[in-house]
Amino acid sequence: MNREEKEFAYWLLSIPGIGEKTIRLLLSRFKRPGKVYTASEAELSECLRGMQLTHVLERQRNWNLKEEYEKLDIKGIGVVFYGEKTYPKRLLEIPDAPYALFYRGSLPKEEPLSVAVIGARECSGYGEFVAAQLGRYLGEQGIQVISGMARGIDGISQTAAMEAGGTSYGVLGSGVDVCYPKSNQRLYDRLLKQGGVLSAYVPGALPASGHFPPRNRIVSGLADALVVVEARGKSGTLITVDMALEQGKEVFVVPGRITDRLSDGCNRLLTQGAGVFLTPADFVSQLRELTAKKGIAETDDGESKNEDEIKETVIEKRKKQNLLSISKELRPVYKQLEISPKTIEQILCKMPAGYHQGLVSAALMRLCMDGYAKQVSPGQFVLS
Repeated sequence: MNREEKEFAYWLLSIPGIGEKTIRLLLSRFKRPGKVYTASEAELSECLRGMQLTHVLERQRNWNLKEEYEKLDIKGIGVVFYGEKTYPKRLLEIPDAPYALFYRGSLPKEEPLSVAVIGARECSGYGEFVAAQLGRYLGEQGIQVISGMARGIDGISQTAAMEAGGTSYGVLGSGVDVCYPKSNQRLYDRLLKQGGVLSAYVPGALPASGHFPPRNRIVSGLADALVVVEARGKSGTLITVDMALEQGKEVFVVPGRITDRLSDGCNRLLTQGAGVFLTPADFVSQLRELTAKKGIAETDDGESKNEDEIKETVIEKRKKQNLLSISKELRPVYKQLEISPKTIEQILCKMPAGYHQGLVSAALMRLCMDGYAKQVSPGQFVLS
């Protein structure tokens, strides 16, 4: 598509009340965006009625093609249209692929594996820990993390991936120049440097409830597999899972306790045949096997791992590393911590003779201050 035709295509996308279904209808009739732009009212009325027709006619009169398109360059916004060479190949394989994809930063690369990590906005300490461990491991392995830049699981996994030196891409339910939620401004800024932000909506578009389900099909569409960390029984996360399954993507789920409402959706997915997520290393090993069978190539940007190193969980490895820097009197307490919350009494039961509740409590407070532990609720502690 040449520059002039892109200007016409951007004009078409900018028209209020004209969605992707209508764009496909118009292009099936007029073939090219430029032909839609020059069509007469009589010709347009063959496809459009009411306010849609009115909006198109108004934009024909009031839109400055070159000036509006140049605004994208000024704002540092790129756009790629369906059928262009740079359009993400993974999206070509999904139903209802977006007609255009706006982006800031860069587009996801084709060669590395991509994983979508999704879950609850109001996640638990357990979910937060798993999302961070998974994001960090994917980043270390050179695997792209795709998510919605939402609060909770999405943002935690994306931040962890980039902190580990990896790349991540946020798909927005607004224009790419609109950071939503505002509380994730730091994450948004970092994505521009270590990945990108993408959207099917024109710049300036504000977030709206109707934007997010279509956005989710792009999140799953850009990924080779999807991991659900936490989800309630009725959750928007499950909409993304349905879309991933329709697209033929692999879905993995982090199991949770049957008494934990944040795991209701996850546990139900497991009964329906979703893959079980046990550790980041185990998941990546399975993913590489599955994608190899499908013929998906992967460039290995990281160092090769020996078999013993792959088997060792990320959690165990991190605890061993931390034990080297934790003072000797705190180590016995630290060894008892897990990703699931433990009370002081539960920890005390496992401690050697000579420990009492006050000593354990003081050690936990010190570990929290040093960043090795976290108090998730009164009297309950987890690994940080």
